[in-house]
Amino acid sequence: MTRTMDHYEKHNNHPNHSGKHSDGGVSYSTSTDSPGLCAFILTIISYLLIVATFPFSLCLCIKVVQEYERAVIFRLGRLLKGGAKGPGIFFVIPCIDSYRKVDLRTVSFDVPPQEVLTRDSVTVAVDAVVYYKIYRPIESVATVADFSHSTRLLAATTLRNVLGTRNLAEILSERESISATMQSSLDDATDPWGVKVERVEIKDVRLPVQLQRAMAAEAEAAREARAKVIAAEGEQRASRALKEAADVINESPAALQLRYMQTLNAISAEKNSTIIFPLPIDLLSQYMKNDKKNAKIKSKKDLLSDDE
Repeated sequence: MTRTMDHYEKHNNHPNHSGKHSDGGVSYSTSTDSPGLCAFILTIISYLLIVATFPFSLCLCIKVVQEYERAVIFRLGRLLKGGAKGPGIFFVIPCIDSYRKVDLRTVSFDVPPQEVLTRDSVTVAVDAVVYYKIYRPIESVATVADFSHSTRLLAATTLRNVLGTRNLAEILSERESISATMQSSLDDATDPWGVKVERVEIKDVRLPVQLQRAMAAEAEAAREARAKVIAAEGEQRASRALKEAADVINESPAALQLRYMQTLNAISAEKNSTIIFPLPIDLLSQYMKNDKKNAKIKSKKDLLSDDE
């Protein structure tokens, strides 16, 4: 007991003592003032109580933290040398030591929907999800009152700030770049707290109902315009194909008759109750020629009668 107290007193009153705690490669400075005589007396009394109540005092002195936890110990309000304890068993002195467990596992939370005015003056509601973890337990306890609540508020503010510099089209199409920008900003801001922001994802972008209807009407009009263009191109290709087919049929008169018979065969197969009277096309063409001659003769007679 005496040997332990001497070592404690020498360590606290050493002239070269810097008062820095290292946790994860980052130093955290504490007060370099000596604990004082009162602290020394309280420490001695606590050790005497432990010895007097041994082994029952072990129930209050021995603590256990899990593999994913660390314990930050304060002795008389000062950070204990050696950094965070754990995992496993560690020893505390009742009455003068207090400790706080810190969970090192990844934690996720939802950012509430934020009403954001985009750069092109469109109001949208955007929500996101953030994943973070503690990688420096001492800073997370000693530098910020509530790292979880502070990270949540900072995430909501960062979401509004980042989206306020983007257009609506960029918000809808560039979610990955927005998430990367938010993750970098949050990680830089929470680094002094010992918090590592691992990932940020945009969950949903809600547009006003009127804007949804306007965008739907615009998309429908664009689809109809594309359909008309495609139909016009199809008609153009079909007319060219028909012209080529007519040129082929014109080179061989027998092909026209075969096509005519094929059409009759198709009609008789589909509609059996229909009676078809085929007429030779040459006969019709002869009648058409006679009609043209009669019309010319009649026009000449009318001219002669007008002259008389």
